[in-house]
Amino acid sequence: MTGTITIETLDGTGSFSAYYAEPAGTPHAAIIVIQEIFGVNAGIRRKCDRLAEDGYLAIAPDLFWRLEPGVELDPDIPEEFQQALALMGKFNQDAGVRDIEATIRAARAKLPEGGKVGAVGYCLGGRLAFMAAARTDVQASVCYYGVGIDGLLGEKHAIAHPVMLHIPQEDHFVDRAAQQRMHDGLDDHPKAVLCDYPGEDHGFATEFGKRRSDASATLADERTAAFFAKNLDQG
Repeated sequence: MTGTITIETLDGTGSFSAYYAEPAGTPHAAIIVIQEIFGVNAGIRRKCDRLAEDGYLAIAPDLFWRLEPGVELDPDIPEEFQQALALMGKFNQDAGVRDIEATIRAARAKLPEGGKVGAVGYCLGGRLAFMAAARTDVQASVCYYGVGIDGLLGEKHAIAHPVMLHIPQEDHFVDRAAQQRMHDGLDDHPKAVLCDYPGEDHGFATEFGKRRSDASATLADERTAAFFAKNLDQG
């Protein structure tokens, strides 16, 4: 079943909507799906639906609600891509992480006692998933082509639960030098796993559109599924 829920902010001063998809039976765990700069669009909703098919409760919060609630943009349309970049430029990432924490709490309340919550993010969401790994009690995090993670390595000491990073080596938003800094900072971290994708560019694992690269997207998603099964599933 799919639908929309409303989540209160941590400080109680506002609320935001979130798309959710739930499995037919009792969920294994919950996974927060963190949007790209294009909002909770059809691709992000499909990510949630696929996770529900795999037995998870999936929730994608509308993190741009303070700027433009309900925005949905298509990266293959140049004007909408520029609109997304403008929204990202105005977005308060610290507030976004707090909204992710509120979503984690809302998800945990919907699980059986002891149920675990993970997060997966894409692009901006990949960065926010890394920030959430350092700043919240999320129990497993996956970052697809997170931008600027090399600038967040000062927070790596706070990462207490497993985190996986998918790094396309031809990412035009994250150059080779930044990728090397990520490896230098995280390869020896006991909770971090970094996966490189030669020849791939930013957005290769999107569900729809021109950016998708099927073979690498399938490989990354298989790695993510195994990672979540190991770190979130009860048993």
